[in-house]
Amino acid sequence: MEADLFSASAVRDLLAVAVELGADFAGDWSASERDLAAELPPADPSHVRTLRAEIRAGGDPLGEQFCRIRSPEQRRPQGATYTPAVIVEAMLGWAKRYGQAARVVDPGAGSGRFIVQAGRAMPRAALVAVEIDPVASLLCRAHVAAAGMADRCEVKVADYRQVDLVPLGDDERTLFIGNPPYVRHHLIEHRWKKWLASEGRKLGLRPSGLAGLHVHFLVATALKARAGDLACFITSAEWLDVNYGRMVRELFINGMGGRRIVLLSPTAKPFTDADTTAAIICMEVGGKPDSVLVSKADDCAQLGALEGGRPVARGRLDQENRWSSLVRRRRKAPAGFIELGELFRAHRGQVTGANAVWVAGKHSWPLPERLLFPSITRARELYDARGELTDLGHLRSVIDIPADLDALAPRDRRMVEGFLARAREMGAHEGYVARHRKAWWSVGLREPAPILATYMARRPPAFVVNTAGARHLNIAHGLYPREPIAKAMLSRLAGWLNANVSLDDGRTYAGGLTKFEPREMERLLVPGPELLCAGTEA
Repeated sequence: MEADLFSASAVRDLLAVAVELGADFAGDWSASERDLAAELPPADPSHVRTLRAEIRAGGDPLGEQFCRIRSPEQRRPQGATYTPAVIVEAMLGWAKRYGQAARVVDPGAGSGRFIVQAGRAMPRAALVAVEIDPVASLLCRAHVAAAGMADRCEVKVADYRQVDLVPLGDDERTLFIGNPPYVRHHLIEHRWKKWLASEGRKLGLRPSGLAGLHVHFLVATALKARAGDLACFITSAEWLDVNYGRMVRELFINGMGGRRIVLLSPTAKPFTDADTTAAIICMEVGGKPDSVLVSKADDCAQLGALEGGRPVARGRLDQENRWSSLVRRRRKAPAGFIELGELFRAHRGQVTGANAVWVAGKHSWPLPERLLFPSITRARELYDARGELTDLGHLRSVIDIPADLDALAPRDRRMVEGFLARAREMGAHEGYVARHRKAWWSVGLREPAPILATYMARRPPAFVVNTAGARHLNIAHGLYPREPIAKAMLSRLAGWLNANVSLDDGRTYAGGLTKFEPREMERLLVPGPELLCAGTEA
């Protein structure tokens, strides 16, 4: 409670500064803004002068103070993540190559970081800043006013999906630019999911209810834009690969005229308050270029004006379900190295559908021991193994009952039927996974994999030689040799993987989790058998 009171007080002090900087000169205020600005405390004149000078020098001190006052957790429900100036400049650098736009629109303006820099880069353009948070919109008004752009900037306190833009002349172009808010689908109201489905279909898309708010904003931009307009956005890079991102991929190549994709790795720290991979996408609406330029940056200083890149044929993008592998730089295989998939098949572990039922505990007694399989059920168990799992004693057991109960001995069957009655009471037979199994009670564990690997974490995967013969659930991948491999070679390979695989080899999502799908793991470059046998894999 004290933190909330402090935050409220600090916000009022910041708004008082915003008013003194000229927020009241930048357009008509909304009712919510007027309510916030009622009876503000006096602002320190020297502080106002300092901030005005910083703004005129190109900084965004209001946005920086706002991010200090409101934590990332407080800003997360509205998806408010502020973009570093170096990325803003890079994106505008790309847009400026197309000449002056008649209008610049930022769909989620925040404190006005994009719109003010765009105003400086395009001194004749009309500016439209859309922001749903009235605190941020007042800061945006102050930023615009202090930068000397109040007379050509309209700040709309509204949901971008509901904003109508005034039509421009036939030969006039709009630039849409910014960082659409990232909010996960489960925080989006049902009415807006219906909106996405309806409006997406108008564009010929296959909508997904799992799409985040940034996808809504991209669809809204496609609805507002017309042929010849430009769009340049930075988003989380999830959409390059996940199923819901299919909408964005379709939009990018069909209709929005995708020109360029730049993937920023987590090491680039594209957002100071989130460990994630980001993607910058550049589009010329209505265009159908033969190829798209793709590139990757490990540091924001590498962005420049978003130049260069490797061309990828538009047709190939159209055919691929996942794009991140096309954007990443291809590493040349050293002599004697091959893809891991040439030696192993990678299989994700089994999904139980209800761990509370199928992981053994008091509820499962007295099932026969032969139906209980010590298994990896937590990623931590692989990290703690430090390269080799030699003991099953600390692992939990997963219950795996044959699909054919007639195969059980009479005494075992009585025990199993007693357990299944309890499992029914727990609703185990009603879950999605159970309903799609051959027999709802049969989990169907895979045989022990010689090497087990984590695949989703905030650190590189752990590769563990499975000497003890543990089974694994879907928190791990099992690596199964295509041909028999000696234990010594398994150990050398696991050691090499632990020392050399990095987060950059996987896909990093908003929140900082990096994921390796089975096929991505199979594409890892590893020493071939000759090097492993010779012990010269380094």
